[in-house]
Amino acid sequence: MLRVATVGGAHGLRGELRLAVHTDDPENRLARGAVLQTEPPAVGPLTIAAVSHRQNHWYVRFDGVADRTAAEGLRGVVLLAEPVDDEEEDAWYPHELAGLRAESPDGAHLGAVEGIRHLPAQDVLVLREVTGERTLIPFVRAIVPTVDLPGGRVVIDAPPGLLAGTEPEAGR
Repeated sequence: MLRVATVGGAHGLRGELRLAVHTDDPENRLARGAVLQTEPPAVGPLTIAAVSHRQNHWYVRFDGVADRTAAEGLRGVVLLAEPVDDEEEDAWYPHELAGLRAESPDGAHLGAVEGIRHLPAQDVLVLREVTGERTLIPFVRAIVPTVDLPGGRVVIDAPPGLLAGTEPEAGR
């Protein structure tokens, strides 16, 4: 299951809630009538009764949540949905990347991918190097030219100094 949004605070008196959206497709994932699983599971599933997008924020009402008190009880709940089979090239879900073996272009074992972090400038892979150090690898084609899900690996062509134990070239 993929994290779609996290429920924030109540908005108004009729059970509307503000969401922190984690999906790049909120129009479809948060459509009226969508049924979302929850974390913790005992709270859900929740069905979206109404949705609106105002001033760069998403707001929802759920079936059975009719007032502010009931809405406040959902604060912090994570909304989950099944992955969508996309045929988009160069698009991976975080759970698909976690656990992949990291190799250099010549096949040397560098470590394992622990996950991905979405930073303001760009996404980075979290690499647990064979030395045990944790390194953030810019997730760009120049540094990560190959993501081979069926083969269970990523190729990392790291510039000098990025990985533990490597030094940048003199004069740079």
